[in-house]
Amino acid sequence: MVSMDPELYKAATHGKVAILKQLLQDKGRPDILSSTTPQRNTPLHLAALHGHTEFAREVLQKNNGLIVARNVDGDTPLHLAAKEDKMKVAELLVGLAKAWQKDPNGAAEETPPKNPLVMTNRAGNTPLHEAMRQGRSAMALLLLSADPDSAHDLNGQKESPLHMAAREGLEDVVRKILESPWVEEECKPSVSVGGTALHQAVLVRHTRIVEILLEKRPALMELTDADGNIALHYAVQKDRQRAVEMLLKNRADLAYKCNNQKQTPLHVAARYGSAAAIKALLRQCPDVAEMTDAAGHNAFHTAVASGKTNALRWLLRLVRPAELLNRVDNNGNTPLHLAAEKGHVHCALLLVQDRRVDPCIRNRSDHTARSLLEVRSAQGRTTHSQVEIRSDDGEMEAYEMYLWNELKRQESKRCRMQQLPPVTVPIGRRARHEYFERSVETYILVAILIATVTFAATFTMPGGYDQNKGIALHGHNTAFKIFVISNTVAMCSAIIVVFCFIWAWKNPIKFMVYQLLWGHRLTIIAFLAMLVSLMTTVYIAVAPTSRWPAYVVIAIGMSTPAAVVRLVGKQVISVPP
Repeated sequence: MVSMDPELYKAATHGKVAILKQLLQDKGRPDILSSTTPQRNTPLHLAALHGHTEFAREVLQKNNGLIVARNVDGDTPLHLAAKEDKMKVAELLVGLAKAWQKDPNGAAEETPPKNPLVMTNRAGNTPLHEAMRQGRSAMALLLLSADPDSAHDLNGQKESPLHMAAREGLEDVVRKILESPWVEEECKPSVSVGGTALHQAVLVRHTRIVEILLEKRPALMELTDADGNIALHYAVQKDRQRAVEMLLKNRADLAYKCNNQKQTPLHVAARYGSAAAIKALLRQCPDVAEMTDAAGHNAFHTAVASGKTNALRWLLRLVRPAELLNRVDNNGNTPLHLAAEKGHVHCALLLVQDRRVDPCIRNRSDHTARSLLEVRSAQGRTTHSQVEIRSDDGEMEAYEMYLWNELKRQESKRCRMQQLPPVTVPIGRRARHEYFERSVETYILVAILIATVTFAATFTMPGGYDQNKGIALHGHNTAFKIFVISNTVAMCSAIIVVFCFIWAWKNPIKFMVYQLLWGHRLTIIAFLAMLVSLMTTVYIAVAPTSRWPAYVVIAIGMSTPAAVVRLVGKQVISVPP
C-alpha cells in the first residue's frame, strides 16, 4: 500500500476539492487516490468520515472502485458515513452503490463483485447495521429504501436490523422493516444479545415498539431466548408494568409459560422483587401463584429465597389461599423455613406475623423454622439478611434473636397439640451491646443539641420583635415563614428521636430491628431543616441592597448535603455499621 501524501490527507479531511485537483494535475498520477493512511483509509474514507460530499464526488469520478475499499476494520466509505450520520455523502455513495458494477481496472478485492450496501466489516456489520448501532434513524431509512432485502441480513452476532432497531427505539425503522413479508431470520432469537426483537423492546422500555411488534408480528410473543424465557419473562424481570399488561392483554396464557428452569413469569418477578409486575400478573391470572418450578418453589419460596421483602409483601396481600403460603418444596421446606435457613429476617417476620402461615410445619429433616434458626446459630454460619449481618463465632445476631423469640412465641400459642423439636436457647450476640449503647447515647446527645438550638432560635427570631406588640418584624416575609416551618421541623424531629431512644432500653432487640433506622432518618431530617433555617435567617438579616452574601450562604448550604453524599455515599440514609 502506498502511503498517503500529507497534502492529500489535509485536503480530504478538510474537503478541499481545489487542492485535490491541483495534486492530481501536479502528480500526473490518478493512482494517488488509492494511497492510504496507516489505518488503510483512502481519501474517499476520509471524505465520508468528515462529510465532504463534493470531495467524495470528485474522487469517485476519478476512481469509483474506491467505494468498495476497506480499512483495517473492514469498513467501506459507506460504513463510515453511516456511523457518523453523514447523510449527503451517504446519498452519493448509495446512488453509486445501487448501480454498482465491477470496474475491470480497479477494486479487484471483491470476487465476485459485491454490492457496497451489503458488504460487511470485521464485526460482520453492514452499513445498515452500523447505522442502527448508532441510533441513526434517517440513515437507516435511506439504506433500507435503497435495498429493502438488507432488512433481513444478520450480522456477526446473529442480529437482524429488526433486533437492533427495537433495542435502539427506532420506531420509524421498525415500521419500515415490518412492511416486508415475514422472514424467519428477522424474528428468530439472537443468542448473543438475548431473545427476539420483542425481548429487546421490552427490556429497554420502548412501549410503542412493543405495541407495533405485537400488532404486526404476534408470533414473537411465544418465541424464547436460549434459556427458554419469553418476552413476558423479560418484562417482569425489569418490572415493566405497561409491557406486562400489553402482553397479557394479547395472550393471557403467557403467564403460565415456563422457562428452562420451569419458572413462570411470576417466579421471575418474585426473584427480582418486581412489585408492579406481580400486581399485574395476579390481577390477570390469580391462579398462576399455584405453579411451582423445578425445585418445587412457588412464588412465595422464590421471593423469600431472594430476600425480596417488597415482593413478598405484595404476594401476601394478593394471594389468599393459606395452602400456598405453607406449601413445601422438594426438600419439605415452606417459605418460612427458607427465610429462617437463609437468614432473611425481614421476610421471616412478614411471614410469621401473617395468621395464615403455620409455624408448626416440619421439613424432611424434622425441623421447624425456629429449630432451623437454632441450627444456624450452633453452626456459626455467615448470615445475610436485608441489613448486612456478619456472624462467624456461632453467636446469634440481635435481629435473628428477635426472630427466634417471635417464632418461639408463635409455636407456644399455636402448636400446643403438636410434637416439636426441643428448644435450644441460642447464644446472644454480646459483641453488639457496646455498639448499641454508644449509638443510643450519640443519637440522644445530637438530638438534644438540635432541640436546644432550635428552641433558642424560636425566641431570637431573625430581625427581632416589635417591642410594643411582640410581633416578629419580618413576619410577613416569605423567607421568615420558611424559617419558622423548618425550625419547627428540626425541633420536633429531634424531640421524637429523644423520646424513642429513651425507651430503647425497654426492648433493645425490637428497637434495633424497627426503630433505630427511623431514628437515624429523623436525625437527618432535623439536620436538613437546620440548614434551611440557617439559609433563611441569613437571607432575612442581609440588607436587600446587597444580597450577595446571602446567596453565597444559600449556595454553601445547598451543596452541604451533596458533599455528604459524595463523601459517605448513598448509605448515608442507613444506620452506620
